[in-house]
Amino acid sequence: MSIIIVNYNTKNFTLAAVKSIVDSKPKTKYEIIIIDNGSSEIIKTRKAKVVLNKNNVGFTKANNQGIRLAKGGYILLLNSDTEVTKGAIDLLVEFAKSRPDAGVVAPKLLNPDGSVQPSIFRFPTIIRAARQYWVGKKGILDKFAPTTKRPKIVEVAVMAAFLITPKAVKKVGTLDERYFMYFEDFDYCRRIELSSLKVYYLPAAKVYHYHGASGMKLADEANQWRRLIPSSKIYHGLLGHHFFNFFIWSSQKFTKYLR
Repeated sequence: MSIIIVNYNTKNFTLAAVKSIVDSKPKTKYEIIIIDNGSSEIIKTRKAKVVLNKNNVGFTKANNQGIRLAKGGYILLLNSDTEVTKGAIDLLVEFAKSRPDAGVVAPKLLNPDGSVQPSIFRFPTIIRAARQYWVGKKGILDKFAPTTKRPKIVEVAVMAAFLITPKAVKKVGTLDERYFMYFEDFDYCRRIELSSLKVYYLPAAKVYHYHGASGMKLADEANQWRRLIPSSKIYHGLLGHHFFNFFIWSSQKFTKYLR
């Protein structure tokens, strides 16, 4: 299998992620590919193949670079701010091999304190937006953590730790490079569903996620909106994007009026 980590000015996190992989001693044969998006400090490690981009080409394009270089059949996209636990990689691969319909398998994400981190979404449809923002059905579009201890088919898993099967690579392909960042996980999971494959949540496999650290250099509000809005327009379409914003805006106005 091939494990791909995109790094952008998170050298210490990336090296810790690599160390966690090596220390977990997977039985599965693996390679680690680090795609560096023009960081100010170069990463050097003998434990991974490091590709240096001159500029920040974005999350999806960098991951695709890694996928195209990958020698393994199974692809694990791993955020630089993650650390895998012992056995997690083998559990993901073994489960994927046991399910012919598996396109993506995602582990349970944990916060640094060991608590469960929400990592699953439902597809953001117009009907669901109306139900949440107008009818008051709270939580429909919010990120959540399934309470099950058994493998579960889900709609969308965040891409912090995201195993893509060979069948998905063949039927669905790589990530859509129109997304610099944001919505790429929704898009890929939607394409998985359209291909008649499934996205599985595997709670037995656990990965720590220092949420937001991999994007902290881009996390100021101006940059967030600058990248979020174009991605929303690509995913929803222009009309859908405006519908979603109208639901949110009108709900906020109505709530404020009731106060």
